[in-house]
Amino acid sequence: MKSTTKRTQKDYSIAFKLGVVEQVERGELTYKQAQDKYGIQGCSTVLTWLRKHGRLDWSKGTPIFLTQGFAMAKSQLPQTPEQRIKALEKELADSQLKAQFFEAVVNVLETDYGVRINKKAKRAVIEQKTIATLSVIKACHFIGITRQAYYKQCIAQVKRDIHEQRVLSFIMVERMNQPRIGTRKLKYLLSLQQLFIGRDRLFSLLASHQMLVSRQRAYHKTTNSHHHFTCHPNLIKAGLVPEKPEQLWVADITYLPTATGNTYLSLVTDAFSRKIVGYHVDDNMKTDSVKLAYAKALKQRKSNNILVHHSDRGVQYCSSEYQQLHRHYQTKCSMTDGYDCYQNALAERINGILKNEYLLIKPKDLKEARKMVEQSVTIYNQRRPHTALKYKTPDEVHQAF
Repeated sequence: MKSTTKRTQKDYSIAFKLGVVEQVERGELTYKQAQDKYGIQGCSTVLTWLRKHGRLDWSKGTPIFLTQGFAMAKSQLPQTPEQRIKALEKELADSQLKAQFFEAVVNVLETDYGVRINKKAKRAVIEQKTIATLSVIKACHFIGITRQAYYKQCIAQVKRDIHEQRVLSFIMVERMNQPRIGTRKLKYLLSLQQLFIGRDRLFSLLASHQMLVSRQRAYHKTTNSHHHFTCHPNLIKAGLVPEKPEQLWVADITYLPTATGNTYLSLVTDAFSRKIVGYHVDDNMKTDSVKLAYAKALKQRKSNNILVHHSDRGVQYCSSEYQQLHRHYQTKCSMTDGYDCYQNALAERINGILKNEYLLIKPKDLKEARKMVEQSVTIYNQRRPHTALKYKTPDEVHQAF
């Protein structure tokens, strides 16, 4: 799909680059097909990504399978006139049998099942000139409509196709940054661009182009709740409901694999605006690493409201170092009643959004993981509409107060 908007390397996220590289290396697309499919500009942009992020050996030049095309079919010897006549007679007999078969199928569908052939299928037969000797006037007579009605349908279909192409172009650009954004959220973003389309029609359009996202589930335990540190009561369970930002923050740690080892992402999220206010990626789950996300969030805090920090009973959150931050910034601590992920559901949900919608490709190392997380958090906070926020972004809700 050709793009009319000029882009630079900064317009492509690291996750998008890694996704394209993975498709090319698996043989699903050639690098030229990838450029056409995703509207990537530049003659050798994808090759540059392959050299930088791929796993192929470039020491001997460009790998052969990236340069060689498909093998040409072997040419056949020309047929004799007698062989050609016999072949044509067989084709004619098969065509007549095929026409009788499908005519019988259509009759059964209409009489026994009440299924009617839609207008689009009939119009396609006329437009594509499937039957060379069939004129438009005769075809319209056969299907029981006037020639004016047929041309009116054609004009309406052209307008519909142009509109759908604009919709698909917008979705392709949006999914460069948010590859797993849902259809309902896309419908809202389309309406902001004055591209109106019905919900069911959008689902059907994406399904016909294999652009619907599938669910992905994975589970890794990152919480150790068996320790001797002091735990705090669950204030959320007692009825705490935030009415504006910076009243309740939820925190959690999630597993983020890389090609060279495991990394861990610590998150602090505002429960009212759903904004990620603090995060940190490291190769361990030690308290020193986890508390950096909380410290980052506290430094950006703007209000003097009473702030509650809610988390699970992980050893990092119960440690004396982490509790010292609560005392220093005069915040209240709240924890789940044992190891129950549903009591910290919002934090778990934010983990799932980042990992299932943005962090789809395994980064190479800790440095690349940190860059991917930084880009993903920015896109999530500034561009992703939330159903629970009436399709506003976390930044919009957070800044409104």
